[in-house]
Amino acid sequence: MKKVVVGMHQPNMMPWIGYFYKIFQSDIFIFVDDVQFIKSGSSYTNTVRFNERGQAIKLTVPIKRVSGKKQNINEINYAKNNWQRKIIRSLELNYAKCDYYKENKDFIFDTINSSCENYSQYNMNFIQTIADRLDCNADFKISSQIDKGVINSPTERIVKLAKAVDATHFISGRGGDNYQEHDLYKKNNIELIYSNFIDFKYKQYRTQEFVKGLSIIDAIFNIGFENLKAHFEEMNYENSKLSI
Repeated sequence: MKKVVVGMHQPNMMPWIGYFYKIFQSDIFIFVDDVQFIKSGSSYTNTVRFNERGQAIKLTVPIKRVSGKKQNINEINYAKNNWQRKIIRSLELNYAKCDYYKENKDFIFDTINSSCENYSQYNMNFIQTIADRLDCNADFKISSQIDKGVINSPTERIVKLAKAVDATHFISGRGGDNYQEHDLYKKNNIELIYSNFIDFKYKQYRTQEFVKGLSIIDAIFNIGFENLKAHFEEMNYENSKLSI
């Protein structure tokens, strides 16, 4: 049987490097857009982190909430308040002197300025556009468009989605091991593997200590697409004989 690796994640806003490395490792990547939108201080569903003089700053994009109603991610719309311009202005102020800013700014700003009010669709468009520039070959799917039936647990959701796309392996982040039901994977002949991503340090403008966990835009402006892709390929090669 041909090995088919599937990765999954909520469609976060302008995600960090590790998110894209999971896409890079996947044959199929599923955006899980039909789970409840939960707003919390640590949520990346509508927030993005950039570097400002060596410190991580978090920008939160206002969304339209329906009072008294729980909403899934794909039901959320962004509020109209010029938020894209505010993000671009922050990037102009903090990244204009980075080595790869000039050659990438038009592409990044055009991607940020894409017209879409729906939170999930906007983020999926951004992620797929960046992934394409990184030569990721994953086939993108959307959870809400896949028939899953009744879901009783997070692992059951993963298993049903994986089986729906004929996946043989599910690639998880290390944090996912806190809730995985390992027996359920075995029962359904799906091998659970883990992303081998290791947060790497690269040259960041105006920092004394490396700032981790920032949007991939930080790496694009500091080291460029080609260097970032080369690092993904190196990590994948070094670990290909270990897990996938």
